[in-house]
Amino acid sequence: MSDVELVLRSAKVVTPDGTHPASVLVADGRIVAVAPYGTPAPDGVRVEDFGDDVLLPGLVDTHVHVNDPGRTAWEGFASATRAAAAGGVTTLVDMPLNSVPPTTTVRALEAKRAVARRSAHVDIGFWGGAVPGNVADLRPLHDSGVLGFKAFLLPSGVDEFPPLAPDQLETALREIAGFGGLLIVHAEDPQLIDGAPAPVGPRYADFLASRPRAAENEAIAGLMALARGLDARIHVLHLSSADALPLIAAARREGVRVTVETCPHFLTLTAEEVPDGATEFKCCPPIREAANQDALWVGLAAGEIDCVVSDHSPCTADLKVDDFGRAWGGISSLQLGLPAVWTAARRRGHTLHDVARWMSTGPAALVGLDRKGAIEAGRDADFAVLAPDETFTVDPTALHHRNQVTAYAGRTLYGVVRSTWLRGRKIADHGAPTEPTGRLLERPSRL
Repeated sequence: MSDVELVLRSAKVVTPDGTHPASVLVADGRIVAVAPYGTPAPDGVRVEDFGDDVLLPGLVDTHVHVNDPGRTAWEGFASATRAAAAGGVTTLVDMPLNSVPPTTTVRALEAKRAVARRSAHVDIGFWGGAVPGNVADLRPLHDSGVLGFKAFLLPSGVDEFPPLAPDQLETALREIAGFGGLLIVHAEDPQLIDGAPAPVGPRYADFLASRPRAAENEAIAGLMALARGLDARIHVLHLSSADALPLIAAARREGVRVTVETCPHFLTLTAEEVPDGATEFKCCPPIREAANQDALWVGLAAGEIDCVVSDHSPCTADLKVDDFGRAWGGISSLQLGLPAVWTAARRRGHTLHDVARWMSTGPAALVGLDRKGAIEAGRDADFAVLAPDETFTVDPTALHHRNQVTAYAGRTLYGVVRSTWLRGRKIADHGAPTEPTGRLLERPSRL
């Protein structure tokens, strides 16, 4: 242990084996041991004791729209990673849209990496995109280190990232399965969406009716059938409809390699409370009714949902007009995911051990980042220090997101992030990020 450089102690350290008093010994940015709380530190080694504040593994958020380069008025790597660090997130994975160009070629990936490298406060991985006409680009992107590929089944909202028609989806998935890759899918059926009433005006009920649960359920059923036939690995993004959980469970029993995520807004916000005209609550698929939310929590507790990630999808304030048909759809929550989920989880009898599994261990496993996601020997020394019983009221002007528009404005949440640590270095202290020290991550070579 002579190479130990740092010891972090807490009466409540969340490890894969449970939550207990411990000392976490760090050397060269890695956890070398999780020892009993009173273990003496080597001579001259810095010790930080957090008392009753909880030491969690740093969060891993695999669904973040950074929009950089090209739409940096919406968000950028500097602002997004500052927000992540302030919120206890130590690793994020950037979506291939809404940047310009989208990450659908190796050249676009390298352009994005060049921008991210200059201003990363946290570690960053990248998704590639599967769009019409880029099948030949998928293997080169995979070989260049993207963690998987995103596809839409209906318009994405931006012209430069079009959806895949059914035959294009099958061709892309066959290619991705051939090299052992992962396809992640925005799963809503375009025909059912087209057949629903178009959303016009400020009423949230009209918007909700325009994105029925059946559209998710039908799309997911089709994905399960396709994945089964191709023996492909597939991931369902931002699950909103709890009705789809039995479909996914049945597919898993049949051997289909499918995982699924949901998001803080689906677990904490309900359709019944969305005011008319409040388009900061608009996202696709939509925030649904309280009964549906209850069923999502049941699925999460049962292990039917693998992880909880933000789907942070910001825009400039002027795009959030008070018409749900015209407003940009996306929830800004990167900095608030941990307290939002913890506030709801504690009310439902869950623990921070559960939250760490959903928001750190699960997302890290999804993308194969086995040095992330847990407090145990051999992992990166990435941590979030949380005061779980303290509350704060969300002030949008205090957020590090480039545009301080959020559906959580004015809400009182449990869980104050005291500090965030990346590879043994403090990267945020009481909400104030330090200098950027994040690294760019690639897909582990064995995947």
